Amino acid sequence: MITADSDPQHRPDAQSASPAFREQPAIHETAGGSELCVIAPTFNERGNIQELVNRLRRCLAGLSWEVIFVDDDSPDGTAEYVRQLGLGDHRVRCVQRIGRRGLSSACVEGMLASSAPYLAVMDADLQHDEMLLPKMLDILKAGETDIVIGSRYVDGGGIGEWDTTRATVSRIATRFSRAVVPAELTDPMSGFFMLRRDTLVNCVHKLSGIGFKILLDLFASSPQTLSFKELPYQFKNRYSGESKLDTVAAWDYGMLLLDKLVGHIVPVRFVAFSIVGSLGVIVHFLTLGLVFKILGRPFIEGQAVATIVAMTFNFAMNNLLTYRDMRLHGWGWVRGLLSFYAVCSVGAFANVGVASYLYGTHTQWAVAAVAGIMLGVVWNYAMTQVYTWNKTGAATRSR
Repeated sequence: MITADSDPQHRPDAQSASPAFREQPAIHETAGGSELCVIAPTFNERGNIQELVNRLRRCLAGLSWEVIFVDDDSPDGTAEYVRQLGLGDHRVRCVQRIGRRGLSSACVEGMLASSAPYLAVMDADLQHDEMLLPKMLDILKAGETDIVIGSRYVDGGGIGEWDTTRATVSRIATRFSRAVVPAELTDPMSGFFMLRRDTLVNCVHKLSGIGFKILLDLFASSPQTLSFKELPYQFKNRYSGESKLDTVAAWDYGMLLLDKLVGHIVPVRFVAFSIVGSLGVIVHFLTLGLVFKILGRPFIEGQAVATIVAMTFNFAMNNLLTYRDMRLHGWGWVRGLLSFYAVCSVGAFANVGVASYLYGTHTQWAVAAVAGIMLGVVWNYAMTQVYTWNKTGAATRSR
């Protein structure tokens, strides 16, 4: 949920009807403000914080700046460590998020938490070259472009010590991104860039906030074509800690692309929910075949076992993928599973009931079956949002 608590449209006294009221004020640097804000999303990055702050102090010496670490409630105490640093340096700030996770949404929340007219995004693991920040700022202040990007793929850039598999995955992801970003952009997967605040404001309400590729989200969400400049840098090794990339990140990336392509027609979570449901059908038939055909148990017994296995599979996969940012753990997982069983049981009855009724009115059997399935899927999606990944999970969501 991307929000800005300073939005005048949400204040009772806002003169939102007045165009003059909504004009952007002129930017004047003051002793109490920062010209540049660096946003660094974190999860278990305590070992990198001090070194990153030290490097920012050196490379941004003489500039008015701040750094906001947006922490997803790291169990290693990252947020508290940032606050301790902030006691001695007012430029170091912390935004701690409880009950949600995601690099893109963290970046957006960090940018909205600052008043700085120029906003930079970089990882906290020191793999990006902070020495580019002053040059990025100079380019933006000159009014040459909307956004400046650190690129690994222009002349002079490099991917460092990546293995063949990671390099191949990056190239494939870049090719897929061409569906929503300019072909001239060499590194749409970059997590290192700087933009003007007005560039963010123009597209912030259309951002998906899904996954970890915020740059791609910005380009795909902007109502106008963004002008950009890429600066080469060498991707460095992580300073401390472990990489957060995993196989689920590929799913998040696919969901982001789908949201940009069809999200205005159908919610991307519904698409994900339907994909998982389709896999659940396969699991159902495999289980039924095992129990009924191979183990020789009665059909009704096989059907019952297959139904339970398929529903359990659907719940587990939706919890892992579709609702990754609201994932249930511990007893919350058990309670969520039970509520999922209850909701999907009602959906199954509705599916059979509607299909039987339509077939009884001489509707072609395939059409009747599809109608029943669609009703069941919509019911399951809507109700599990309310009872499984909302009320049930409100107090038990975790990283």
